[in-house]
Amino acid sequence: MTAKDKQPAGRVAAKNRRARFDYFIEDRLEAGLMLTGTEVKSLREGRASIQESYAGDMKGELYLFNAHIPEYSHAGHQSHEPRRPRKLLVHARERDRLLGAVKREGATLVPLTIYFTPRGIAKVELGLARGKRKADKREAVKQRDWQREKARVLRERG
Repeated sequence: MTAKDKQPAGRVAAKNRRARFDYFIEDRLEAGLMLTGTEVKSLREGRASIQESYAGDMKGELYLFNAHIPEYSHAGHQSHEPRRPRKLLVHARERDRLLGAVKREGATLVPLTIYFTPRGIAKVELGLARGKRKADKREAVKQRDWQREKARVLRERG
């Protein structure tokens, strides 16, 4: 079962709202996150940011880079580094397929959301994405404005 088949269940800890504006999302998948205890507690507070983050290869494994999970306020001296690379837990076949697409086709792995499952496990929804050009972004803005205007007119009529 892929992440496309089901929506993130549970509580969303961080969402990358700009990803769908900056990229064409071609494929989605769910991956586990290898986190420390203070990172999990900080995520539960909902203060994480994945706006500039991406996933990539490091030592043959898949890692999440540049995701900002702030230090947990009650941790004392045992806190974590906010922007450290975090290992993503995926099957080897999926990892090879994703890294192959990144190397061959110039795609990007973008985190879309970080959420907690009903069992309390932190997961990240990754999107295999291609970058949009400026004209594509303008077209998306036009479409969004048209849909909003159309909804407004339909509301007024009936």
